[in-house]
Amino acid sequence: MKLLIPFLTAVLPVASLAQSSLAQSQAGTASPALPAAAIPKVSQVMVLETPRRGVTFKQIMAVMPSEVEATVKLYLEGKIREWYSRGDGKGVIFMVDAKTEDEARAIMETLPLAKEQLMDQQYIPVGPLMPLRFLVGPGAQQ
Repeated sequence: MKLLIPFLTAVLPVASLAQSSLAQSQAGTASPALPAAAIPKVSQVMVLETPRRGVTFKQIMAVMPSEVEATVKLYLEGKIREWYSRGDGKGVIFMVDAKTEDEARAIMETLPLAKEQLMDQQYIPVGPLMPLRFLVGPGAQQ
């Protein structure tokens, strides 16, 4: 157990980079797809929201009371798991309980800022860090 933390600290960044590099090198090429063991099962979708170009702070703040109420309702329903303000001040991040981008989009489009078309969204499906499978043995790599 003493060696596990230093091992993970050393291996995970390299394994994660290798997984990312492999995915990038295979994207858009005729090479074979990633092996199933390298693709995580989507457990949620990260949604990055930023104000659309030309939208003013005043426009956003006019909708904010209803946005906050609707967001809290989605949180209490378990559809939004977490929410954050971006550290660069350029928007917010939601972790949505969805298995696909389309499912997350359907949830996010119920919010007032989306209905008013004041925000741009980027949807990123996420799942478990796949290189961890190599640490738990061959049976877990399927």
